[in-house]
Amino acid sequence: MKKANAKKVLIIGVCLILLGVYTLLEPFWLQTVRLDITHPDIPEAFEGFSMVFLTDIHHGPFFSQKRVARLVERVNKLKPDAVLLGGDNVHREDTRHIFSFYAEMSKLTAEYGVYGVMGNHDYWMSEQLSIQQMRQNNIKLLRDEGIWIEKGADRIYLGGVDDLMEGHPDIQSTIQGVSDSDFTLIVSHNPDVAESQSVNGVDWMLSGHTHGGQVTFFGLWAPVVSSSYGQKYRSGLVQKENTFVFVSNGVGTITPPVRFFARPQIVLITLHPGK
Repeated sequence: MKKANAKKVLIIGVCLILLGVYTLLEPFWLQTVRLDITHPDIPEAFEGFSMVFLTDIHHGPFFSQKRVARLVERVNKLKPDAVLLGGDNVHREDTRHIFSFYAEMSKLTAEYGVYGVMGNHDYWMSEQLSIQQMRQNNIKLLRDEGIWIEKGADRIYLGGVDDLMEGHPDIQSTIQGVSDSDFTLIVSHNPDVAESQSVNGVDWMLSGHTHGGQVTFFGLWAPVVSSSYGQKYRSGLVQKENTFVFVSNGVGTITPPVRFFARPQIVLITLHPGK
């Protein structure tokens, strides 16, 4: 009887050790999630137009400069037309990481440009330095504003809003001048903006912030989600009225640097005209 109990304890112990090791390894198991967006407002000229969405990289003590460099290489191999950075680029530890992060981001190649929004950690680290380094490294900051991406006579609208926790996001100001017939995509670090403000006129919104829960019950539920709306905006696709909100698991982690069934993600978006 004692031997049987000892065997059970041993098996449980081994399983717990393996689970613990897995939580340390999953942050390095980066996946590319392919998101195909089909919408009647997307012009024919934008068939196959691709964008890579990266968010919550958290470069710092748990996400080295070498990992950032490998991330850039991997994104460039996808040959996106544009790259979107969803905020929380640098972890709240040391301002020197701001310089090393954007030095690597400057190596991104995309014909239609690299764009970014502010996240709460970017504010906490240094709002001034984050904005300065974006500008010096050819990353267009979208802060309650947007730009038209044009192909010939056709165009789509790309906007970005300020961080919900530390900034002053204003969706309607961001999309001012956009008509119902224009395809409109905005980036907001925090998905809760879709609940706190009207998303009328926005076709798609890309967000991060939640890390997919970071540690979940086998991908089904997370005990801690950095959203006021619980599991709703933990990860994946949510429809809010006529707007689709896609929440990425992000790339990096906060402390502790572990993940469990919330794999880090590069999101590769491809546009298609149609119903």
